[in-house]
Order: sequence, then C-alpha cells, then structure tokens
Amino acid sequence: MKKLMENTVFKKAISLAVTFGVIQLLISTGIINPFIMDTLTTICINIILAVSLNLITGFTGQFSLGHAGFMSIGAYTCTIITLRMPTTLGFIIGLVAGAILAALVGILVGLPTLRLRGDYLAIATLGMAEIIRIVFLNLEITNGAAGLFSANQYVNWFWLFLFTAGTVILITNFIHSSHGRACISVREDEIAAEAMGINATKYKVTAFVMGAFFAGIAGSIHSSYFYFIKPDLFGFLKSINILVIVVLGGMGSISGSIVAAVLLAIISTALQSIPELQMVIYSIMLIVIMLFRPQGLLGSKELSLSLVKKWGSVFQRRNGGEA
Repeated sequence: MKKLMENTVFKKAISLAVTFGVIQLLISTGIINPFIMDTLTTICINIILAVSLNLITGFTGQFSLGHAGFMSIGAYTCTIITLRMPTTLGFIIGLVAGAILAALVGILVGLPTLRLRGDYLAIATLGMAEIIRIVFLNLEITNGAAGLFSANQYVNWFWLFLFTAGTVILITNFIHSSHGRACISVREDEIAAEAMGINATKYKVTAFVMGAFFAGIAGSIHSSYFYFIKPDLFGFLKSINILVIVVLGGMGSISGSIVAAVLLAIISTALQSIPELQMVIYSIMLIVIMLFRPQGLLGSKELSLSLVKKWGSVFQRRNGGEA
C-alpha cells in the first residue's frame, strides 16, 4: 500500500511538472499570446475560487453566496500593499496578508452566521459580501468607485500554476483527512454527526475560513495580473458565477470544478465575437446541461483513468447495441 501511494504521488508530481513545462514552453515560444494568457489566468483564478467554494458548499453543505466578498478583500489588500511596495516581495506580502485578512473576516462572519442553514445562510453571506463591497466603495484608501490601478504586473505563469495547483492539492488532502470526512458527515446529516461527537459548528467554520483564505488568494492574483480593480467587479453576480461553476462541475467534486471552470471560460471566449448574443447562448447552454445532467458534469465523482475507461466501455456498448 505504501509503495502504491508513493507511486501515485510520483506520477502526480511528474504530470504537474510536465503540465507546467509544456505551458511555459508555449508561452516562451509565443504560441500562447497575451489574449490566450488572459483566458488562462481567468481559468486559474476561477479554479481556485470554485474549488474553495466547493469545500464550503459541496463538501460541507453550507450554501454560501459571499465568496466574491472574500475575493475583494484579497484583491484590495494586495493592491494597496503593492502600490506602496512595488516589488515581487511586496506582491508576496500583499498576497499573504490578503489571504489572512480574508480568513479573519471569514471567522468573524462564520461564527454567528454558520448556525443558520439553507436559504437563511445564503442570505446572510450575500449580505456580508454586499457590506464588504459598500465599505470598499466608501473608503478613501480604496479610491471609492474609481477603483485602484497598478502599473506593474506581478503574476506570471509560475505564480498562477503554483497557487492553482497548491490550492487543489491542499483542499484535496484536507477532504481526504479525518477533518474532511467530518465536514462531509456534517453535509450528509448534521444531527447524526453531532450525535457521533462531531462538533458541527467547528467544522463548518473551519471549511468556511479555508474557503475565505483561498478566495483571498484568488483576489490577490486577479488584482496583480489585471492591473485594475473596483468594487463593482466583486458584486452579487461574481458570487453567482462562482456558484455556477461549482454546480455545473458537480457538488462535491474537485475535478468537476476544474473541468467546469475550463469549459465555461472556453465558451465565454468563443462567444466574444457575438457580444449581443453571448449571454443568451451562454445561459441556454447552462439550462440544457442542467436539464440533462442536474447532478453536474461529474456529480460527486473525481476524474480518473478508471472513470474515463468506464465511460469508454459504456460508449462502446451503446454503439454496439445501436449497431
């Protein structure tokens, strides 16, 4: 068993290294141009946001609509620090500070609100996100509605890959730990979990704070790559877009969140040539997918070689039956 685990870890490390190297080579040779790089950055940010929200909503069963608020905390904190310390070190300090501040706000918000359930929790977290947006809208240090502009771009493919892969690995390991299983038990039946001695509030707050922490990282990356931020970028629709990725990929599936983030980014990019119909087609596609696959693209399963082989055998049997 130990050798099998070591072999699996080694294979994953090799695949990550190959992925990083191939994309870095494509960037260096100019095959990945600035437009494609912008799309790739959006995909990575959405993966971090979706995976962290999936920890809260998919694995712990807490319906949160405040993820954009935590993202904005990371974005503004990192930008304010980098404007005063325009170096790579300033970016790292800003990113860490933004993530920690988002986690602290997550604790302050999570302790009172996570005693609520379902729609009540969604309304409470939505209100929290709007409060954060209004605060940033009226603070002098954030430049109000005009937003903040940074002349430097600190994020490149190395930082994108590091934080995206790091987020997925850390959250996956957490889910597979005893703490992660406790979170899943809270999702399945909170009363039964508490009867078995699991502190439901503790694990709900833990998942919420972890989600807020990684959302802060996503916000810091966004502000450090796209130069400009303003409060309207982190409104209600941003939280809904993140939730759409989680639901589309599958509640309780890390692989599903990654696949959905990539798929929706490609669809949005492909439809940019028809802006007048972009949102109509985008919405219709989402409706069709959810009608025929309401559990999401992967449901609660994780993408693996065995799952691909299973789908392939099912497809072959159907083709053979039709023939």
